[in-house]
Amino acid sequence: MAFITTFIILFGFWIFLSGMFDLFHLSLGIISCALVSLISGDLLFSQKSVTKSHLFQILRFLKYLFWLLYQIVLANLHVAYLVLHPKMYSLIDPHIIRFKVRLKSDISLTTLANSITLTPGTITVLIHKDHFYVHSIDQKVADDLLTGDMEERVASIYREE
Repeated sequence: MAFITTFIILFGFWIFLSGMFDLFHLSLGIISCALVSLISGDLLFSQKSVTKSHLFQILRFLKYLFWLLYQIVLANLHVAYLVLHPKMYSLIDPHIIRFKVRLKSDISLTTLANSITLTPGTITVLIHKDHFYVHSIDQKVADDLLTGDMEERVASIYREE
């Protein structure tokens, strides 16, 4: 069941991204998604059966994904402002910040680290035990990250509240 659910999710994403509905592209999508589902299907669903709680977790993740995309757009605008500003060299003030997280599971830590790195102006440099080390392009980005909003949203996906 985990294989089939993973395949359906991946194939739906494939169709959404490709937008191609001819036989060649659909067959490539089926082959690729089947291979990935076969190799890594147990990563998405650690239990053998998919329960109702998994479906709610997927819905929570999709809700988070829309919020993350909005944050990526805002961060892109901020980085563009910094780069295009005439006083760019005085505005860009890189930092490596260290902060403690309360997330425990590997999947939630990975989700948070990847979300930080996907957001322009930040890169997750290191995760050591319960501490994250993140490079930020300026103090505003560091302050926004330290509010913990992203961590709270990731915790709510995986019910680590």
